[in-house]
Amino acid sequence: MPTESVSPRYVDLDSWPSLEALESMLEAQMAAVAAIRPALADLARAADAAALRLGASGRLVYVGAGTSGRIGVQDGVELTPTFNWDPARVAYLMAGGDGALLRSVENAEDDAAGARERIAVLALTGADVVIGVAASGATPFTVAAVEAAREAGALTIGVANNPGAPLIAAAEIGVTIDTGAEVVAGSTRMKAGTAQKVALNLFSTMTMIRLGRVYRGMMVHMRATNAKLRLRGERMVERIVGCDAETARRAFEASGGDVKIALLVANDLTPARARMVLERAGGNIRDALADASWGTEPEDDGC
Repeated sequence: MPTESVSPRYVDLDSWPSLEALESMLEAQMAAVAAIRPALADLARAADAAALRLGASGRLVYVGAGTSGRIGVQDGVELTPTFNWDPARVAYLMAGGDGALLRSVENAEDDAAGARERIAVLALTGADVVIGVAASGATPFTVAAVEAAREAGALTIGVANNPGAPLIAAAEIGVTIDTGAEVVAGSTRMKAGTAQKVALNLFSTMTMIRLGRVYRGMMVHMRATNAKLRLRGERMVERIVGCDAETARRAFEASGGDVKIALLVANDLTPARARMVLERAGGNIRDALADASWGTEPEDDGC
C-alpha cells in the first residue's frame, strides 16, 4: 500500500537541517496537489452527478475515519456560510462519533456494522449524496457505509489515495488521488490529507456552482447575517448590475438580504416578480437575468 510504504528519499529526514527538511516536505505537499490533476475528470463527473441528485432537498453526507473524516467535516461545515447551504442538508458519519473529531477513538475505523447502522438511521433516498473519504481506501467503516448508502439508492462517491482500493470499487463514482509514499511513512495527515482537502474543496465548490449558487465568481446565494455580509451583498449588486451604491442598497433592503432577488429588483422588478422569475429559472440567476420576460410586469400577476 503506497501510503504506508517508506520512501527512500526521506529515510534520513531526522538528520537534515530544519530548513532543508521543510523545503523537502513542501515539495511533497506540492506534489500531492499535482496528483489531483489526473482525477479531475472523475471529480467533475462526481460534482455534476451530485448537483443533479441534490436538487432542492437532497443531503450531502460525509463519511470517514481519523484524518479523512475530519477533513470531510471541515469541507461540509463551510458550505453554510459560503453558499447558504441548509445545515439540515449535510450530515457527517465520523468513525467513533463526534468525539473523534477532537480525540482519536481506537478501533472505530474497523466498525463496519456500526457504519451500516448509522447509514440506516439516515433513511437515505435517491436525492442524497454520500461521499466516503479514506487515504488507504480500505477503511472498513467507510467502505461499509458507502456500500450501505449505495444499496439505499443514494449517489455514492469514494475518494482514496491508493489505486485499486476497495472504496473505489464500492462507490458509484471513484476518485483516486495517487499521492504515493508519505514523508513520514503512514502519516496520511500530510500528502494524502492535503490532496483530500483540495479535492473536496473542488468537488463541493463545483457542485454549488452547478446548483446556481455562484455567479460571475461571487457568492450570490449567501445570506447577509451581519453588517460585513450586508455590505458585501450590496457591493455584489452594484458590481453585477452596474448601478450606483444607493440603488444597490435599496434593492438589497427590498429583497430582504437575498442577493439574487436584489439583482432583479435593481433591474426594476418588484420583489414579488423577482421571486417568480427566479423560481421559474430554477434558482439560477444567470438564467433569470437572461429571461426575456423579466422586464415586463404583467397586469394580472398580482404584483
